[in-house]
Amino acid sequence: MRPAKQGESWKKSLGTAFLVASVVYCVVWGFRGAFGRLRSPGCSGKHALPTSYTLPSGDKIPSVALGVWRAEKGKVGDAVKTALNAGYRHIDGAWIYGNEAEVGEALKESGVPREDIWITSKLWNDFHAPEDIEPVLDESLSRLGTDYLDLYLIHWPVAFKKGKIPREVDWDLTNNSYPTWQKLEELVEKGKIRNIGVSNFNIRRIQNLTANPLKIKPVINQVELNYWNPQPELLKWSKQNGILLEAYSPLGSAERVKETLQVPEVKKIARVLGITPAQVYISWHVQRGTAVLPKSVTPSRVEENLQITRLPEHLFDLLENAANSHKPVRSVDPHWGVDIWH
Repeated sequence: MRPAKQGESWKKSLGTAFLVASVVYCVVWGFRGAFGRLRSPGCSGKHALPTSYTLPSGDKIPSVALGVWRAEKGKVGDAVKTALNAGYRHIDGAWIYGNEAEVGEALKESGVPREDIWITSKLWNDFHAPEDIEPVLDESLSRLGTDYLDLYLIHWPVAFKKGKIPREVDWDLTNNSYPTWQKLEELVEKGKIRNIGVSNFNIRRIQNLTANPLKIKPVINQVELNYWNPQPELLKWSKQNGILLEAYSPLGSAERVKETLQVPEVKKIARVLGITPAQVYISWHVQRGTAVLPKSVTPSRVEENLQITRLPEHLFDLLENAANSHKPVRSVDPHWGVDIWH
């Protein structure tokens, strides 16, 4: 019996040594992740920020996406390929951005399997009438080179009458988006869309929609969230009601990014953790429990924006309190003659 016991002891010692080595490896990589912008994909402890969120459908939406709003033609394709090569698996676009064909070509050229990429597009205001939705969706699918979208959003809670110049608001569909939503539900059943949600909806407008007998509830609300417009009430309500918020303009508008990156509290956190101010903000968004859509066509920034790290609680609170200590200011506020925010 003695040899057997010795063998068991040896196995236990080996197992302990392996466990210790694994812990040391992850600690070292975690240290390098915080101070050298390197991360090991194999180490994901309970304190790591989520790399994805699970939706009611069971689909996992990556927590950090490449946003392609305002991404210039001729540059957006390279940004998409850079992002996919860096590890992004979530590309957020829209019909109205006018760059879906270039994005689609980049997706094809990347060599990344379609099933490994989360693709989002959005229904523009001109096409809220149920009979107009499938044709414009098919247009997006064709340009993107896919036969389904992982997520399709109602871009704004505002419907225009199709083909009217100047724009004319369709008040019936603006005040009641249920007919539009019913068509989206039908397209989920057809397999052209896997998940549906909204964008730029406030609490009242979501409640107006969900007061109807929906087959599928909105799983996402994509809204402006940043230091200048943190929307804590909407964030709290959305968590309580099972709706994931996605943060667009997470660094403020393009015109305000420079100012955003100079906020004293953010510069302090960046200095303490050895990361960039942009990484502080993107980490903060994910730590708040939202998906985040940073936009850049600069390769180094595209790669930088994916490297997130959990902020120590006192530093997270420092930024959260600073963001909520001033009067909120929106970067994106279209003037269409509709009171969108109230």
